[in-house]
Amino acid sequence: MEIEMGCDDVLPQMINAKVNEQIHNQECQQRYKRIFEDSIDGLILWDYQSRIVDINLAGEKLFHRSKKKLIGHFVYEPFNYQEQLRHEIIQHIENTLKYHHYTSTIAFHRKGGRSKYIECNSKVNITEGLNFTVFKDVTEKVELQEQLLKSETLHVIGELAAGIAHEIRNPMTALKGFIQLLEGSIKSEHAMYYQVITTELQRIDTIINEFLLLAKPQEIKYQKRDIKLIMGESIEILHAHALLHNVQFVTYYEDGLQPIFCEPNQLKKVFINLLKNAIEVMPKGGTISVSIKSREQSQIYISIKDEGSGISQDSLNKLGKPFYTTKERGTGLGLMVSYKIIEEHKGTVIIESEEGKGSIFHITLPTNLDDVLET
Repeated sequence: MEIEMGCDDVLPQMINAKVNEQIHNQECQQRYKRIFEDSIDGLILWDYQSRIVDINLAGEKLFHRSKKKLIGHFVYEPFNYQEQLRHEIIQHIENTLKYHHYTSTIAFHRKGGRSKYIECNSKVNITEGLNFTVFKDVTEKVELQEQLLKSETLHVIGELAAGIAHEIRNPMTALKGFIQLLEGSIKSEHAMYYQVITTELQRIDTIINEFLLLAKPQEIKYQKRDIKLIMGESIEILHAHALLHNVQFVTYYEDGLQPIFCEPNQLKKVFINLLKNAIEVMPKGGTISVSIKSREQSQIYISIKDEGSGISQDSLNKLGKPFYTTKERGTGLGLMVSYKIIEEHKGTVIIESEEGKGSIFHITLPTNLDDVLET
Protein backbone atom coordinates (compact mmCIF):
# COMPACT_ATOMS: atom_id res chain seq x y z
CA MET A 1 0.00 0.00 0.00
CA GLU A 2 1.45 3.36 -1.03
CA ILE A 3 1.27 6.20 1.42
CA GLU A 4 0.98 9.62 -0.05
CA MET A 5 2.99 12.31 1.68
CA GLY A 6 1.29 15.59 2.18
CA CYS A 7 2.81 19.04 2.16
CA ASP A 8 3.06 18.86 5.91
CA ASP A 9 5.53 15.93 5.56
CA VAL A 10 7.60 17.16 2.54
CA LEU A 11 8.28 20.67 3.77
CA PRO A 12 10.08 19.66 7.00
CA GLN A 13 12.24 17.22 4.99
CA MET A 14 13.18 19.93 2.49
CA ILE A 15 14.04 22.30 5.33
CA ASN A 16 16.12 19.60 7.05
CA ALA A 17 17.96 18.84 3.78
CA LYS A 18 18.70 22.53 3.27
CA VAL A 19 19.94 22.91 6.83
CA ASN A 20 22.11 19.80 6.50
CA GLU A 21 23.55 21.15 3.24
CA GLN A 22 24.38 24.46 4.91
CA ILE A 23 25.98 22.67 7.87
CA HIS A 24 28.02 20.52 5.46
CA ASN A 25 29.15 23.60 3.52
CA GLN A 26 30.11 25.37 6.73
CA GLU A 27 32.08 22.32 7.89
CA CYS A 28 33.89 22.16 4.53
CA GLN A 29 34.70 25.87 4.70
CA GLN A 30 36.01 25.50 8.24
CA ARG A 31 38.06 22.46 7.20
CA TYR A 32 39.61 24.31 4.25
CA LYS A 33 40.18 27.35 6.47
CA ARG A 34 42.06 25.20 9.01
CA ILE A 35 44.16 23.64 6.26
CA PHE A 36 44.92 27.12 4.89
CA GLU A 37 45.83 28.57 8.28
CA ASP A 38 47.82 25.59 9.59
CA SER A 39 49.86 24.87 6.45
CA ILE A 40 53.62 24.86 7.11
CA ASP A 41 54.06 26.54 3.71
CA GLY A 42 53.17 30.18 3.22
CA LEU A 43 49.86 30.67 1.38
CA ILE A 44 48.55 33.91 -0.13
CA LEU A 45 45.35 34.75 -1.98
CA TRP A 46 45.71 37.91 -4.08
CA ASP A 47 43.55 39.70 -6.63
CA TYR A 48 44.30 40.93 -10.15
CA GLN A 49 45.50 44.28 -8.74
CA SER A 50 48.20 42.35 -6.81
CA ARG A 51 46.54 43.14 -3.47
CA ILE A 52 46.55 40.58 -0.65
CA VAL A 53 43.08 39.15 0.08
CA ASP A 54 44.12 36.51 2.63
CA ILE A 55 47.35 35.12 4.06
CA ASN A 56 48.12 32.33 6.52
CA LEU A 57 50.35 32.30 9.61
CA ALA A 58 53.46 31.06 7.74
CA GLY A 59 52.98 33.95 5.31
CA GLU A 60 52.77 36.46 8.16
CA LYS A 61 56.13 35.19 9.47
CA LEU A 62 57.82 35.71 6.11
CA PHE A 63 56.40 39.21 5.73
CA HIS A 64 57.08 40.01 9.41
CA ARG A 65 53.63 41.61 9.61
CA SER A 66 50.23 40.58 10.90
CA LYS A 67 47.37 39.61 8.59
CA LYS A 68 45.52 42.74 9.67
CA LYS A 69 48.35 44.96 8.37
CA LEU A 70 48.76 42.99 5.12
CA ILE A 71 45.24 42.50 3.74
CA GLY A 72 44.41 45.12 1.15
CA HIS A 73 48.06 46.01 0.51
CA PHE A 74 50.12 45.12 -2.56
CA VAL A 75 52.06 41.83 -2.32
CA TYR A 76 55.38 43.64 -2.86
CA GLU A 77 54.59 46.58 -0.55
CA PRO A 78 56.30 45.20 2.62
CA PHE A 79 59.56 44.98 0.63
CA ASN A 80 59.61 48.50 -0.83
CA TYR A 81 62.72 49.19 1.27
CA GLN A 82 64.75 46.74 -0.83
CA GLU A 83 64.60 47.65 -4.51
CA GLN A 84 66.03 44.41 -5.92
CA LEU A 85 63.68 42.21 -3.87
CA ARG A 86 60.66 44.37 -4.76
CA HIS A 87 61.58 44.09 -8.45
CA GLU A 88 61.85 40.28 -8.27
CA ILE A 89 58.42 39.97 -6.61
CA ILE A 90 56.79 42.24 -9.21
CA GLN A 91 58.51 40.23 -11.98
CA HIS A 92 57.11 37.01 -10.48
CA ILE A 93 53.58 38.47 -10.39
CA GLU A 94 53.82 39.68 -14.02
CA ASN A 95 55.05 36.26 -15.20
CA THR A 96 52.25 34.52 -13.27
CA LEU A 97 49.59 36.68 -14.93
CA LYS A 98 51.25 36.14 -18.31
CA TYR A 99 51.75 32.36 -18.16
CA HIS A 100 48.90 31.54 -15.68
CA HIS A 101 51.23 29.28 -13.68
CA TYR A 102 54.75 30.33 -12.65
CA THR A 103 57.49 29.19 -10.25
CA SER A 104 60.59 31.11 -9.20
CA THR A 105 63.07 31.26 -6.32
CA ILE A 106 63.52 34.66 -4.67
CA ALA A 107 66.42 35.57 -2.37
CA PHE A 108 65.59 37.51 0.78
CA HIS A 109 68.87 39.09 1.91
CA ARG A 110 68.99 40.16 5.55
CA LYS A 111 71.55 42.64 6.84
CA GLY A 112 74.21 40.90 8.88
CA GLY A 113 72.36 37.61 8.72
CA ARG A 114 71.87 34.47 6.69
CA SER A 115 70.08 34.96 3.36
CA LYS A 116 66.78 33.15 2.95
CA TYR A 117 65.70 31.57 -0.36
CA ILE A 118 61.96 31.24 -0.95
CA GLU A 119 60.43 29.16 -3.75
CA CYS A 120 57.18 30.79 -4.98
CA ASN A 121 54.65 28.73 -6.92
CA SER A 122 51.71 30.80 -8.23
CA LYS A 123 48.56 30.07 -10.20
CA VAL A 124 45.94 32.49 -11.54
CA ASN A 125 42.18 32.32 -11.00
CA ILE A 126 42.29 29.55 -8.38
CA THR A 127 38.82 30.76 -7.49
CA GLU A 128 36.79 33.46 -9.18
CA GLY A 129 38.86 36.65 -9.36
CA LEU A 130 41.57 35.37 -7.01
CA ASN A 131 45.10 34.10 -7.59
CA PHE A 132 47.03 31.76 -5.30
CA THR A 133 50.70 31.55 -4.28
CA VAL A 134 52.41 28.84 -2.26
CA PHE A 135 55.87 29.68 -1.00
CA LYS A 136 58.29 27.47 0.88
CA ASP A 137 61.73 27.97 2.44
CA VAL A 138 64.33 26.19 0.25
CA THR A 139 67.39 27.83 1.87
CA GLU A 140 69.00 24.53 2.91
CA LYS A 141 68.49 23.07 -0.57
CA VAL A 142 70.05 26.13 -2.27
CA GLU A 143 72.98 26.23 0.17
CA LEU A 144 73.62 22.51 -0.36
CA GLN A 145 73.67 23.04 -4.13
CA GLU A 146 76.09 25.95 -3.70
CA GLN A 147 78.35 23.83 -1.47
CA LEU A 148 78.36 21.00 -4.02
CA LEU A 149 79.20 23.47 -6.79
CA LYS A 150 81.96 24.98 -4.67
CA SER A 151 83.36 21.50 -3.91
CA GLU A 152 83.40 20.63 -7.61
CA THR A 153 85.11 23.96 -8.38
CA LEU A 154 87.72 23.36 -5.69
CA HIS A 155 88.35 19.88 -7.08
CA VAL A 156 88.91 21.27 -10.59
CA ILE A 157 91.20 24.01 -9.24
CA GLY A 158 93.08 21.38 -7.24
CA GLU A 159 93.73 19.28 -10.33
CA LEU A 160 94.72 22.38 -12.28
CA ALA A 161 97.08 23.56 -9.54
CA ALA A 162 98.70 20.15 -9.19
CA GLY A 163 99.28 20.05 -12.94
CA ILE A 164 100.81 23.49 -13.43
CA ALA A 165 102.45 24.43 -10.09
CA HIS A 166 105.71 22.57 -10.66
CA GLU A 167 105.82 23.53 -14.34
CA ILE A 168 105.64 27.22 -13.37
CA ARG A 169 107.79 26.96 -10.25
CA ASN A 170 110.89 25.69 -12.07
CA PRO A 171 111.26 28.58 -14.56
CA MET A 172 110.14 31.00 -11.80
CA THR A 173 113.03 29.86 -9.59
CA ALA A 174 115.49 30.41 -12.43
CA LEU A 175 114.07 33.85 -13.24
CA LYS A 176 114.22 35.01 -9.62
CA GLY A 177 117.79 33.74 -9.28
CA PHE A 178 119.07 35.55 -12.38
CA ILE A 179 117.19 38.76 -11.48
CA GLN A 180 118.92 38.77 -8.08
CA LEU A 181 122.29 38.31 -9.79
CA LEU A 182 121.56 41.29 -12.04
CA GLU A 183 120.52 43.55 -9.16
CA GLY A 184 124.03 44.99 -8.61
CA SER A 185 124.54 45.85 -12.28
CA ILE A 186 121.18 47.59 -12.84
CA LYS A 187 121.67 51.20 -13.88
CA SER A 188 119.65 53.88 -12.14
CA GLU A 189 117.57 54.64 -15.23
CA HIS A 190 116.51 50.96 -15.35
CA ALA A 191 115.80 50.62 -11.62
CA MET A 192 112.06 51.11 -12.15
CA TYR A 193 111.94 48.21 -14.65
CA TYR A 194 113.80 45.99 -12.21
CA GLN A 195 111.31 46.85 -9.47
CA VAL A 196 108.32 46.07 -11.74
CA ILE A 197 109.81 42.69 -12.74
CA THR A 198 110.52 41.77 -9.09
CA THR A 199 107.03 42.81 -7.97
CA GLU A 200 105.32 40.84 -10.75
CA LEU A 201 107.38 37.73 -9.98
CA GLN A 202 106.29 37.98 -6.34
CA ARG A 203 102.68 38.33 -7.49
CA ILE A 204 102.94 35.17 -9.62
CA ASP A 205 104.46 33.35 -6.64
CA THR A 206 101.54 34.48 -4.43
CA ILE A 207 98.98 33.24 -6.96
CA ILE A 208 100.70 29.84 -7.14
CA ASN A 209 100.66 29.60 -3.33
CA GLU A 210 96.94 30.40 -3.28
CA PHE A 211 96.30 27.68 -5.87
CA LEU A 212 98.24 25.16 -3.79
CA LEU A 213 96.47 26.18 -0.58
CA LEU A 214 93.14 25.39 -2.26
CA ALA A 215 94.44 22.21 -3.85
CA LYS A 216 96.13 20.49 -0.92
CA PRO A 217 94.35 19.47 2.27
CA GLN A 218 95.96 21.51 5.02
CA GLU A 219 96.98 19.74 8.23
CA ILE A 220 95.77 22.14 10.91
CA LYS A 221 97.43 22.08 14.32
CA TYR A 222 94.94 23.72 16.63
CA GLN A 223 96.23 25.85 19.47
CA LYS A 224 94.53 27.74 22.28
CA ARG A 225 95.10 31.39 21.37
CA ASP A 226 93.83 34.86 22.18
CA ILE A 227 91.88 36.10 19.14
CA LYS A 228 92.70 39.72 20.10
CA LEU A 229 96.45 39.04 19.76
CA ILE A 230 95.98 37.40 16.34
CA MET A 231 93.96 40.38 15.11
CA GLY A 232 96.42 42.84 16.68
CA GLU A 233 99.38 41.19 14.90
CA SER A 234 97.46 41.28 11.61
CA ILE A 235 96.72 45.00 11.99
CA GLU A 236 100.36 45.72 12.91
CA ILE A 237 101.59 44.01 9.72
CA LEU A 238 99.36 46.32 7.63
CA HIS A 239 100.02 49.48 9.67
CA ALA A 240 102.49 50.98 7.17
CA HIS A 241 100.27 50.02 4.20
CA ALA A 242 97.32 51.75 5.89
CA LEU A 243 99.31 54.94 6.51
CA LEU A 244 100.24 55.13 2.82
CA HIS A 245 96.52 55.07 1.96
CA ASN A 246 95.57 57.51 4.75
CA VAL A 247 93.55 54.78 6.49
CA GLN A 248 93.14 54.43 10.26
CA PHE A 249 92.14 51.38 12.28
CA VAL A 250 89.58 51.72 15.09
CA THR A 251 89.29 48.64 17.30
CA TYR A 252 86.90 47.47 19.99
CA TYR A 253 87.65 44.27 21.88
CA GLU A 254 85.16 43.11 24.49
CA ASP A 255 86.64 42.41 27.93
CA GLY A 256 86.91 38.84 29.15
CA LEU A 257 86.91 37.15 25.74
CA GLN A 258 87.54 33.41 25.85
CA PRO A 259 90.58 32.06 24.00
CA ILE A 260 89.74 30.01 20.90
CA PHE A 261 91.15 26.82 19.43
CA CYS A 262 92.55 27.67 16.02
CA GLU A 263 95.49 27.58 13.64
CA PRO A 264 96.75 31.15 14.32
CA ASN A 265 98.73 31.59 11.09
CA GLN A 266 95.73 30.55 9.03
CA LEU A 267 93.43 33.01 10.82
CA LYS A 268 96.08 35.71 10.45
CA LYS A 269 96.05 35.04 6.70
CA VAL A 270 92.26 35.62 6.68
CA PHE A 271 92.44 38.84 8.70
CA ILE A 272 95.31 40.25 6.63
CA ASN A 273 93.45 39.48 3.40
CA LEU A 274 90.21 41.14 4.59
CA LEU A 275 91.97 44.15 6.12
CA LYS A 276 94.14 44.65 3.03
CA ASN A 277 91.05 44.53 0.81
CA ALA A 278 89.35 47.06 3.08
CA ILE A 279 92.33 49.43 2.77
CA GLU A 280 92.37 49.13 -1.02
CA VAL A 281 88.66 49.93 -1.45
CA MET A 282 89.26 53.33 0.19
CA PRO A 283 91.69 55.12 -2.19
CA LYS A 284 90.87 58.49 -0.57
CA GLY A 285 91.42 57.18 2.94
CA GLY A 286 89.02 56.53 5.77
CA THR A 287 88.46 54.32 8.81
CA ILE A 288 88.38 50.55 9.21
CA SER A 289 86.42 49.48 12.29
CA VAL A 290 87.33 46.12 13.82
CA SER A 291 85.16 44.67 16.57
CA ILE A 292 85.47 41.39 18.51
CA LYS A 293 82.72 40.26 20.89
CA SER A 294 81.50 37.08 22.53
CA ARG A 295 78.25 35.42 21.53
CA GLU A 296 75.99 32.80 23.02
CA GLN A 297 76.64 29.11 22.34
CA SER A 298 80.42 29.49 22.83
CA GLN A 299 81.08 31.67 19.80
CA ILE A 300 83.29 34.65 19.02
CA TYR A 301 81.93 37.33 16.68
CA ILE A 302 84.30 39.47 14.58
CA SER A 303 83.29 42.35 12.31
CA ILE A 304 85.50 44.27 9.88
CA LYS A 305 83.84 47.39 8.48
CA ASP A 306 85.20 49.72 5.79
CA GLU A 307 84.05 53.05 4.35
CA GLY A 308 84.51 52.11 0.70
CA SER A 309 82.08 52.45 -2.17
CA GLY A 310 80.26 49.22 -1.28
CA ILE A 311 79.32 46.26 -3.46
CA SER A 312 76.22 45.73 -5.58
CA GLN A 313 73.90 42.83 -4.69
CA ASP A 314 74.82 41.04 -7.92
CA SER A 315 78.56 41.25 -7.16
CA LEU A 316 77.94 40.30 -3.53
CA ASN A 317 76.41 36.99 -4.61
CA LYS A 318 79.52 36.17 -6.67
CA LEU A 319 82.16 37.00 -4.06
CA GLY A 320 84.15 33.98 -2.93
CA LYS A 321 83.94 32.32 -6.33
CA PRO A 322 87.27 31.64 -8.06
CA PHE A 323 88.53 34.34 -10.44
CA TYR A 324 85.70 36.73 -9.54
CA THR A 325 86.97 39.99 -8.09
CA THR A 326 85.94 43.63 -7.93
CA LYS A 327 89.60 44.72 -8.10
CA GLU A 328 91.40 45.50 -11.35
CA ARG A 329 94.41 43.29 -10.55
CA GLY A 330 92.79 40.62 -8.38
CA THR A 331 92.28 36.90 -8.94
CA GLY A 332 89.43 36.31 -6.48
CA LEU A 333 91.42 33.45 -4.92
CA GLY A 334 92.29 35.37 -1.74
CA LEU A 335 88.69 35.58 -0.58
CA MET A 336 88.04 32.00 -1.60
CA VAL A 337 91.03 30.87 0.49
CA SER A 338 89.71 32.94 3.43
CA TYR A 339 86.30 31.28 3.16
CA LYS A 340 87.94 27.86 3.11
CA ILE A 341 90.02 28.58 6.24
CA ILE A 342 87.00 29.85 8.21
CA GLU A 343 85.02 26.82 7.02
CA GLU A 344 87.79 24.50 8.28
CA HIS A 345 87.51 26.24 11.67
CA LYS A 346 83.73 25.48 11.64
CA GLY A 347 82.97 29.20 11.40
CA THR A 348 80.89 31.34 9.08
CA VAL A 349 81.48 34.44 6.95
CA ILE A 350 78.65 36.77 5.93
CA ILE A 351 79.17 39.91 3.88
CA GLU A 352 76.88 42.89 4.29
CA SER A 353 77.26 45.71 1.79
CA GLU A 354 75.41 48.62 0.28
CA GLU A 355 76.59 50.70 -2.64
CA GLY A 356 77.92 54.04 -1.44
CA LYS A 357 77.96 52.96 2.22
CA GLY A 358 80.82 50.47 2.49
CA SER A 359 80.95 46.81 3.50
CA ILE A 360 81.02 44.73 6.68
CA PHE A 361 82.48 41.23 7.01
CA HIS A 362 80.75 39.30 9.81
CA ILE A 363 82.76 36.29 11.05
CA THR A 364 81.75 33.82 13.74
CA LEU A 365 84.12 31.22 15.21
CA PRO A 366 83.49 28.55 17.88
CA THR A 367 85.59 28.67 21.06
CA ASN A 368 85.21 25.00 22.06
CA LEU A 369 87.69 22.48 20.72
CA ASP A 370 84.91 19.87 20.31
CA ASP A 371 82.99 22.24 18.01
CA VAL A 372 86.09 22.83 15.91
CA LEU A 373 87.08 19.18 15.61
CA GLU A 374 83.59 17.73 14.99
CA THR A 375 83.14 16.41 11.48
